[in-house]
Amino acid sequence: MKITSTSCICPVLVCLCFVQRCYGTAHHSSIKVTRNQTKHIEGETEVHHRPKRGWVWNQFFVLEEHMGPDPQYVGKLHSNSDKGDGSVKYILTGEGAGTIFIIDDTTGDIHSTKSLDREQKTHYVLHAQAIDRRTNKPLEPESEFIIKVQDINDNAPKFTDGPYIVTVPEMSDMGTSVLQVTATDADDPTYGNSARVVYSILQGQPYFSVDPKTGVIRTALHNMDREAREHYSVVIQAKDMAGQVGGLSGSTTVNITLTDVNDNPPRFPQKHYQLYVPESAQVGSAVGKIKANDADTGSNADMTYSIINGDGIGIFSISTDKETREGILSLKKPLNYEKKKSYTLNIEGANTHLDFRFSHLGPFKDATMLKIIVGDVDEPPLFSMPSYIMEVYENAKVGTVVGAVLAQDPDSANSLVRYFIDYNAEDDRFFNIDANTGSIKTTKVLDREETPWYNITVAASENDNPGLLSHVTVGIRVLDVNDNPPELAREYDIVVCENSKPGQVIHTISATDKDDFANGPRFNFFLDEHLSINPNFTLKDNEDNTASILTRRRRFSRTVQDVYYLPIMISDGGIPSLSSSSTLTIRVCACERDGRVRTCHPEAFLSATGLSTGALIAILLCVVILLAIVVLFITLRRSKKEPLIISEEDVRENVVTYDDEGGGEEDTEAFDITALRNPSAAEELKYRRDIRPEVQLTPRHQTLSTLESIDVQEFIKQRLAEADLDPSVPPYDSLQTYAYEGQRSEAGSISSLDSATTQSDQDYQYLGDWGPEFKKLAELYGEMESERTT
Repeated sequence: MKITSTSCICPVLVCLCFVQRCYGTAHHSSIKVTRNQTKHIEGETEVHHRPKRGWVWNQFFVLEEHMGPDPQYVGKLHSNSDKGDGSVKYILTGEGAGTIFIIDDTTGDIHSTKSLDREQKTHYVLHAQAIDRRTNKPLEPESEFIIKVQDINDNAPKFTDGPYIVTVPEMSDMGTSVLQVTATDADDPTYGNSARVVYSILQGQPYFSVDPKTGVIRTALHNMDREAREHYSVVIQAKDMAGQVGGLSGSTTVNITLTDVNDNPPRFPQKHYQLYVPESAQVGSAVGKIKANDADTGSNADMTYSIINGDGIGIFSISTDKETREGILSLKKPLNYEKKKSYTLNIEGANTHLDFRFSHLGPFKDATMLKIIVGDVDEPPLFSMPSYIMEVYENAKVGTVVGAVLAQDPDSANSLVRYFIDYNAEDDRFFNIDANTGSIKTTKVLDREETPWYNITVAASENDNPGLLSHVTVGIRVLDVNDNPPELAREYDIVVCENSKPGQVIHTISATDKDDFANGPRFNFFLDEHLSINPNFTLKDNEDNTASILTRRRRFSRTVQDVYYLPIMISDGGIPSLSSSSTLTIRVCACERDGRVRTCHPEAFLSATGLSTGALIAILLCVVILLAIVVLFITLRRSKKEPLIISEEDVRENVVTYDDEGGGEEDTEAFDITALRNPSAAEELKYRRDIRPEVQLTPRHQTLSTLESIDVQEFIKQRLAEADLDPSVPPYDSLQTYAYEGQRSEAGSISSLDSATTQSDQDYQYLGDWGPEFKKLAELYGEMESERTT
């Protein structure tokens, strides 16, 4: 198959098409490949040959944007199997087949039915096949070919990022790069000059230029001044076809702003200024403003003001307002028209941010002269001091002179001055002032302990102009005199333990004085000399404004006396000295061994707890009832105690028991244990209760010495053997019990009987650790030990 195309544009393609049409048709053998064939020769085996394609292919081209009335011819398909008899049918499939591209199935001619846009799709891939029209069998294998859309110059260059906004510093050198612009062309850059763009400047000359190839915009003049012109609008054009006639173009706008540099020094509009300031102006207040102009902007226009010389350099000061860039003139010292009527200042304004590239343009500062005229005003009286401090003793007589103030008219008229105290409506008036002399006196007796300091305000006015006032503060300190005796610092609750020793400190007291330090401490503590010596307590001055209470004797008893009173005297260190008397109340209490109070007198304890009388009566009643119950219980128990020996009326099945615990072997009062110590005593006193005795026993006085040596254990064993072997034992049971403690221990008896009369060296200190139940026992043995030691 071969392809014929009439859409060859370039000379090379024209030549190819010409060769294809003229030479290729006449010489099919050079481009034709026969279909697969198998040849059988006698005597030879079957030979398979490689199949050869029977198609001839070239690339198809079709022009974009075709606007003709007829479909645009694209090319022709032809198969070697086509003999021109119409038996071959051509089929076209792939992109756009049947919609954009149609084929004549008999001749193989391909046409484009629609206008194509290369910028949307550059080529189409299709498949062609030749089949037998009668059998619908393919004559050739399906093959693929491409139809390329050939570009024409139908797209103008475009600036995708415009319009542009850019800045460049003023006073830049010529040729300084400002911005690079780029235009894009949608046409095919590989075909012709349709996408070859050149740049030119349509507006903005002679200030700026543009590179025709790169699109870089540069400054075209030296020293462009922002103060002369700040904004520029530059129009840049991009044209394809390398700028030739007929090419398409696009443009964009570049807005260029010159940024400021510090190339202008500050300048005062005038070389001489004049300012009027009244003498009544307050110190620290702003009295005027001055400003130097700077053509620059931002930080390049920042400046500071200073006073470089002049006779008012110590009276006035100048500062810079950063917002308005003005110099604020302030007053440092008060003005006095009568002393000086004018001042002269030389003020300088200088830039704070310098650019040394432009230092040749001159010094970036300027100076001017300011003349200040002081205005005369009627001023209020002027006090000789800004404030006064005066002193007066308390208890001074009414009318005592405290001090005096002085004010004068500062004006040349020197008018007379009158004084008065500026009181509030609710203030108590303790002082008054002489209207002519300014002397301050007391109107009441002062008490330093009540008010130690007074602050009053004295006003002064001129007789000629009473409405013009001046004020001054007067502080009056009230001095102390010794008019308050010392007294105890507080109410003391003093406790003495029952087991206190002589010379023991039971409490420390202190005193206070309402007077000042000079008339208060140091305090002296002592007992009243006119009273007899207290046998129970004494007082010791510690010489540090405190005193200690000490005991004089050993042991106190609440039952004998539960409260003691100790009168004391206290004097201060003032001149003359003052003294006072007080009485200390000392309660007797029971204390622990470490000195902690355990309990005091019942009245004091109960009253301290805050119990009412009814509650006390109820508590006492409950105690009485409990005591009655205990006594009744003990009485009943003693009345029901049974004898140890059972009566002879009923001696059967009886067990002799008792649960009374005696005091040990030494206790002979509760029970007679002679029977255990001497078995013969039992035989002498009574017979056996179950049988009649047959043998007469010997008297006790004959066998006493022998039986005392018999061991109780041996005696019990003997009785048990007799009971087991005695034939006269009655037929009923008889329980006989014997208790044997064994040999006497080396520790001796633990009975408390007769122990009170023995002298023991035992230490009873450990009883204090056994708890509250043994506190009384610990006290008893502790006192006995203390007395024995003494």
